[in-house]
Parts: sequence; structure tokens; C-alpha cells
Amino acid sequence: MPMVIGVTAGLVLAAIMVLFGLFKLMWRVAEPNEALVISGSKHKTEGLGQGMGFRIVTGHGTLVLPGVQAVRKMSLDLNETELSVDCVTHQGIPLRVRGVVIFKVGDDFVSIANAARRFLDQQKLMSERVHNVFAGHLRSIVGGLTVEDMIRDREKLTGQTRAACGTEMEKLGLIVDSLQIHEIEDPTGYIKNLAMPHAAAVQRDARIAQAEANRLATEAEQQAAARMSEATRDSEILQAGYQAERDKAAAGSRQAGPLADAAARQEVVVQETRVAELEAQRREQQLQADVRKPADAAAYEKRTLAEGERDARISAAEAKARETELAAVAEANRVKTAALAEAEATKARGAASATATRATGEAEAAAAQAKGLAEAEAARAKGLAEAEAIKARAAALAENQEAVVAQQLAEKWPEIVQAGAGAFGSVDHMVLLNGADGMSDMFAKALTMGGTGLGLARQLLATMGQNDPARPDPQVNGVAPAAPPSPRKQRIAVTDDQEDGSSS
Repeated sequence: MPMVIGVTAGLVLAAIMVLFGLFKLMWRVAEPNEALVISGSKHKTEGLGQGMGFRIVTGHGTLVLPGVQAVRKMSLDLNETELSVDCVTHQGIPLRVRGVVIFKVGDDFVSIANAARRFLDQQKLMSERVHNVFAGHLRSIVGGLTVEDMIRDREKLTGQTRAACGTEMEKLGLIVDSLQIHEIEDPTGYIKNLAMPHAAAVQRDARIAQAEANRLATEAEQQAAARMSEATRDSEILQAGYQAERDKAAAGSRQAGPLADAAARQEVVVQETRVAELEAQRREQQLQADVRKPADAAAYEKRTLAEGERDARISAAEAKARETELAAVAEANRVKTAALAEAEATKARGAASATATRATGEAEAAAAQAKGLAEAEAARAKGLAEAEAIKARAAALAENQEAVVAQQLAEKWPEIVQAGAGAFGSVDHMVLLNGADGMSDMFAKALTMGGTGLGLARQLLATMGQNDPARPDPQVNGVAPAAPPSPRKQRIAVTDDQEDGSSS
């Protein structure tokens, strides 16, 4: 039994080892800088529209069936190709452009598939193919530029070259990481000749700068020499001053002995003078103590006694004056208090009387104002009524004058009769003939004396409307009012033969 278990375990271990060997043989892992291209069966790669008949693996491992599928590697490393291209510019000047192109296979599956189809077995020829592509486009671009443009703006040449080669490089599955133009060779010396004016200008500026520097250096040297002379002069002046000070010090030292003797004698005299002054002060103080102090003490005693008596009299007088002042102030306060009380009473009585008078005046003014307003309103109403009446009569007279005249005649008929009878006021004797007819004729003729009855009526109307601004003219229908008869005595006789109505 243990033998069977050992054999079984050995068989299992052998099977595991065989399986591990087969797995290792079938498992392929893509490095970070390469892509595995697996062919032998149809596959659909992610990112591509249709299956390509092969599979691309990057960055991970995959199983490959030996004898059924083939595995090849596509390098994703950087590649470099040197450019050395003979070109002719737009001006017809031959140049040689040197540069370098750094490129690689693209990381996406489309670029890897395009590169695998073209360079899988010819990856060493990739640089040559790229060189040919860039050389052709570089010649075409340089042919449209001038030498000055290429020198001044190399970035423009680089950009145009990359843009022109981009489509073709994409078809090849390649991407350009860098394109650099290192050098532009000029076998004809055109670029050198272009630089000669600038070089001459630079040399000219250099010579000018050198001359200016020499001039400045000469000026600086002269200024330095002047400063050296000035320093020498100042040094000599200082030395002379120091010598004068030394001579003065020597002379002073020679005079020091006599000056010291004179100073010592002067000091002795000063001390003797000081001693004499002190002696005089001592004698003066002695006199002060012996004579002046007792005299001053006696005088001070007398002065103090006199001042005491004077102060006593002044104090008594001030006390009396203070007493009198207090009495006067008390009397003044009493009088002032009484006067203030009387003034307050008088003021109160005046205020009460003024208030009563003001109230009476205000009441009378209010009554007079009310009465005046009432009279004014009454007069205004009366005036308005009279104005309306006059306006109405004027309007009626304008519309129907005869009717107004007839109305006025009816209203004023007694006055008219009285006026007609006034014609007989001056007749003291009158004889009537022909009976009643004679009386009628006599009255009719009396009425017509001094004007017709209509004229009299119109005269009355005119006298009534004198204050009316809208009244009509007193002359109505061209007939003026008759003048009143003169006050004279008349005799009137009426007979039957007076048929024409005349009067005598």
C-alpha cells in the first residue's frame, strides 16, 4: 500500500512538472519596450475595425500554441537617423542641411500594425526609409525659402518639415519625437558674405569703443596726475603748518621760565589781596555785632509797639464799619423785599386788567367783523340783484322796446298825468267852450304840450336808467325829450272853431 501511494504521488508530481513545462513553453510575455505580434489564427484586435489575421499584445502575457501560432517581436525603442541633405534655396543658392530625426513605432495598435506590415523583418532598414522621407520633403521646403529665412527662423523650417512628413510617418506607423536642424553648410560662401557687413560694423563699433576707452583712460590718467599734484601740495602745506607749530612750541618752551615766575608773583599778590579783604570783612562784622545789632533791636522794639497800636485802632475801625455795613444791608434787603412784593402785586393786577381788556377788545372786534361781513354780504346781494334787474331790463329793451315802453307807461302813468297837469299850474283863468268835447280836446292838447306822450315816457325811462351802464340812448327814434314849460301865466280859450287843435 505505501508503494502505491508513492507511485501515485510521483505520477502526480511528474504530471504537474509536465504541465508547468508546457505552460512555460506556451506563455509569452511582452516587455515594456516591445509588442508581440501573434499570427496563425484569426483575431480581432481592440481599436481596429476589422480583424487583421494576427494579434498584438503589449504590456502583459498571453498563451501561444506552439506549432499553430507564430510569435514575433516588434521593438518600440527610439530610433535615430542623421540627415545630410543637399538643397537649393528659392534664390538658387546650394546649401547642405544637417540634422537629426528621433522617431519610434507608435504605441497604439494601429501604428504597431502598420509598422509590423512594413518593418517586422526589416527593422534595421527603418532609419534609411525615414531618412529618405525627410530628405525629399526637406528639399521641397528649402526650395521655397531664402537663406535669410532659414538662418533667422529655423523653427519655421523645422515645423514645416514635421508637418509635411506627418502623414507619411503615420502611414508607416511611426511618430517623430524630435527633429533638430543642427547646421546649414554654405559651400558658396553666401552666408559668410551676408555676415561681412555686420562683422565690419562690429569691428567699426569695436574700434570706436577702443578709441573711446583710450580717451577715457587718458583723461583718467591726467586726472590722477592732477590729484597727485594736489596731494603733494596739500602735503607740503601740512608739513609747513606742522613746522610752524613746532617752532611755536619751542618759543613757548623758551618763555616758560619767565612766565612761571610772573605767574607765581601774581599768585602771591592775589593771596595778599584776599587776606586784606578777609580782614576788612572781619572788622565790618565786628562793628555789626557791637553797634548796629543793638540799635536795630531798639528800633525794632519801637516799630513793633507802634505797629501793634496801629493794628488795634484799625481793627476797631473795621469792626465798626462792618457793623454799620451789616445794618445797611439788612435795611436794604427789607426795602428790596417790600418793593419786590409790591411790584409782583402791581404786575399781577396789570396782567389781569390787560387780559380782561384784550378779551373785551377781541369780542368787540369779532362782533364788528361779523356785522361788517353781514352788511357787506347784504350790500353785495342787493348790488347783484339790482345788476341782474338792470341787465334783464336792458335785454328786454333790446329785444322788444315798444313792450317795455308800454309797461313803463302803465307803471308811470300817474306821474305822466301829474306832469301834464303841471302845464295848467300857471293858468289862473280858463274858459272852456263846446262842452265835453272842448274839455277832451283841451286835455289832449295839454298832454301834447312840451312834447308828445311817447317822448315824455321815453324821457322818464331815460331818467330811470341813468345809473344803468347798459341803458339805451335817451333819444329814441330821433325824438328828444321835451323841455319843461316855462313857469308863466297863460290864458287858454277853446272854441268850436279851433278844430285843428292849436292852443292860444
